[in-house]
Amino acid sequence: MLAGTKFAAEPMATPALGEPYLLTPGPLTTAYSVKQAMLRDWGSWDGDFRAMTADMRRRLLALTGDANGEFDCVPMQGSGSFCVEAMLGSFVPRDGKVLVLANGAYGMRAAQTMQYLGRAYTLIDKGDYLPPRGDEVAAALEADRTITHVIAIHCETSSGILNPVAEIAEAVYAKGRKLLVDSMSAFGAIALDVSQIRYEAMVSSANKCIEGVPGFGFIIARKSELEAAKGRSHSLSLDVHAQWAHMNKTGQWRYTPPTHVVAAFLEALRQHEAEGGVTGRGARYTRNRDVMVAGMRELGFETLLKDRWLSPIIVTFFNPAHANFAFDSFYDLMKDKGFIIYPGKLTVVDSFRVGCIGQMDEHVMRRVVEAAARSLKEMGVDTAAPPAAAIAERAKLAA
Repeated sequence: MLAGTKFAAEPMATPALGEPYLLTPGPLTTAYSVKQAMLRDWGSWDGDFRAMTADMRRRLLALTGDANGEFDCVPMQGSGSFCVEAMLGSFVPRDGKVLVLANGAYGMRAAQTMQYLGRAYTLIDKGDYLPPRGDEVAAALEADRTITHVIAIHCETSSGILNPVAEIAEAVYAKGRKLLVDSMSAFGAIALDVSQIRYEAMVSSANKCIEGVPGFGFIIARKSELEAAKGRSHSLSLDVHAQWAHMNKTGQWRYTPPTHVVAAFLEALRQHEAEGGVTGRGARYTRNRDVMVAGMRELGFETLLKDRWLSPIIVTFFNPAHANFAFDSFYDLMKDKGFIIYPGKLTVVDSFRVGCIGQMDEHVMRRVVEAAARSLKEMGVDTAAPPAAAIAERAKLAA
């Protein structure tokens, strides 16, 4: 495990109250102290809660490497998709046009959001197996000079692909356009340092790699972009500029904040810092992935992706070809053993996903593999090898 962290000495404890581990991309398994932080009620207007909000914004900004004070953090009530819509509706002018980079469900959701907003967009859809690359982005921007912004998904959790945002950013700014990043499932574990990767704004949420609970997300954006967003939003409640201006003026959220969730998130941020920040958290998740993938492959499971694109967030596996395998039964057997896995979200082949994030370490991941082996045996499945057609489809589409 990670040297110098509290997780090095012994395996992580079983979740409180006999809860199963959530092997999902968020909500995820949280520390007991994070749960405890929600036991107190807070007044949303009170000075103590305003100080909590200010502390949270400061801590989040510190994770971006913004040494020059060019960015600010705007928390926003709701799920991650609320924040993506807020970002697109606030930072893309009504006469702008977005190039959406999609290789899974969340890129396609960004395109759907643009459609709902009634704003122009175009799409690069790479399917489930491959990331968008910088040269493709450059070519699309060269071909369409009306594109003003590009949105990229940092980690596409429907497949588990970690997209090359640094390469994409270089292509975007070489063509004089602006980049927006959906780092919902990556921020806090995978570096998104503004001194290394240029972008105008990014979004994430409380219940991902920082290991808080659901209830709000946050937008981190250049102050110049926040100022330019005044009067641009399509929505009263999702207006990032209005939220930012009100928060800076009063210290309060415009509308009722998720007070308990903020308290829990501050505890999660303290734990994140104690673990070594982005580097420490990312190292633990990477080790989780490596141990789990190696064990699952020994059972015969195959990953959807080639190793170079596997993220340390979540991994997609093909369903076994064996006639006795049924995902619903496998899911129930894994849950009985203390692990909640995630259904697949692919359109071409049957699959399931196993998350690597949350309050888990490599000892837990070895137990995941053992539970999978026992579940297969109970189902009468002697090999987890996928259908030949799935492998052929991967070879064709990932070529």
